[in-house]
Amino acid sequence: MTKPPRIYFDNAATTPVSEKALAAMLPYFRENFGNPSAIHHYGTEANKVVEERRKQVAKNIGAISSEIFFTSGGTESDNWAISHALAVNGRKGRHLVSTAIEHNAVLKPLERLEGSGWKATLIKPDEYGQITPEQLEEAIRPDTVLVSVIMASNVIGTILNIRELCATAHRHGVLFHTDAVQAAGHIPIDVRQLGVDLLSISAHKFQGPKGAGALFSKIPRVPVPLILGGGQEKGARSGTENVPGVVGLSQALTEAVENMDQNSKRLTDLRDQLIASTLRIPGTYLTGHPTNRLPGHASFVIEGLAHGAHLINELNEAGICASSGSACSASSREASGVLSALGLNEQLAMAALRLSLSPENTEEEVETVAKALARLIPKVRDLTKNNRYSH
Repeated sequence: MTKPPRIYFDNAATTPVSEKALAAMLPYFRENFGNPSAIHHYGTEANKVVEERRKQVAKNIGAISSEIFFTSGGTESDNWAISHALAVNGRKGRHLVSTAIEHNAVLKPLERLEGSGWKATLIKPDEYGQITPEQLEEAIRPDTVLVSVIMASNVIGTILNIRELCATAHRHGVLFHTDAVQAAGHIPIDVRQLGVDLLSISAHKFQGPKGAGALFSKIPRVPVPLILGGGQEKGARSGTENVPGVVGLSQALTEAVENMDQNSKRLTDLRDQLIASTLRIPGTYLTGHPTNRLPGHASFVIEGLAHGAHLINELNEAGICASSGSACSASSREASGVLSALGLNEQLAMAALRLSLSPENTEEEVETVAKALARLIPKVRDLTKNNRYSH
């Protein structure tokens, strides 16, 4: 008997490459395979397409091409933004400000810096994951070098007010970075309106390829390299450029931006339908802001579960792919730091469910998942109660 196709509701972890992005990439694996640093025909053609695509990425976020640096993804872009800000503004002091709901691509570099004498203040959000300008004002010190605040949470979907927070930082002469990995392609981004100095994106979050990302930097200085070698990317990032990845990133971002209004309305409707049906299950609670959240992002905590992974396993057996939080820490047996920062107790912080949609998902799939949750949550609770599951 043929199994029904799987339902994929884990698009905050990664997305399938769009057909247009895939088609745009394919010629650069064989026909136009040149190294952009080479000066012969194949090399100059490859270099030309990289620069054309750089302009396209810049246009989609309100930047100019000289402000875009291609990377291997969001983690590298976040790490690079932090190191660049420290190199540029480090004489001001040795203090950094961020939030307790950042991705580890920001938190881990801050931890390492604290081990070498830097100080980091992590602002605790409210119950919805929001940070206020007043909180940031209080956290900034005369020796603060950088503020880094995520644009939209990968765990709870909340969208933060980056424009106001950036303005607060700039009033104190502090550089501002935002991790826009979850936001890019899903909500409008104009770096000029936001005012940010540094911004990170990753292609595989908006139906582009894995291994391709970008760092926006309006700082009038080439970023200090993280990777040393042949001096590619205007001397800022060594290593042969990932031409297919650059093409796929720019194509997917353009497609996402062009269809954003249509996709956002449809995904918001599906998301709200999914949230409403899930909250009808007793002991299930929404995390993140109820309305100011990513269009396709629904996240919950559930009473009576030892760990969210147990429910994810049951859903997987039922042909449904979901997540218990960040894909980077899906196997962790520790409570989510983001959920703990919201003030949730350890049991609830351990029992998370994240359902994230893409334009390829359907209303029928939402209905199927809603019915599965209504059946499987009580089942997992019973198994937990009878010690069939444990921590």
